[in-house]
Amino acid sequence: MNVNISLVLSLLSLLLSFAVGVTGIRRSHRSDDRADSAQLTTVIVKLESIGKDVSEMKTDLRGVRDDVKNHGERIIKLEQQVKVLNHTVFREGSNE
Repeated sequence: MNVNISLVLSLLSLLLSFAVGVTGIRRSHRSDDRADSAQLTTVIVKLESIGKDVSEMKTDLRGVRDDVKNHGERIIKLEQQVKVLNHTVFREGSNE
């Protein structure tokens, strides 16, 4: 009978330890899932922020492109005016 009681107690302790282990694993998976979802949410928020910053940079870049184009056109006009003034000044200088 001693063998049967010890065998039953061993089996009960084995089942209890198995149940505790399974419960711990489930709890661990739940906490890992929560941590993963929190990290994923953080990454999504950061990516949205980066996306907004990129959109703002694109908008600013369009403005800079327009400014550069405008400055290029103004430089061309100034070069033409300088050319005309050079011709005028040097022709008047050669007539004197």
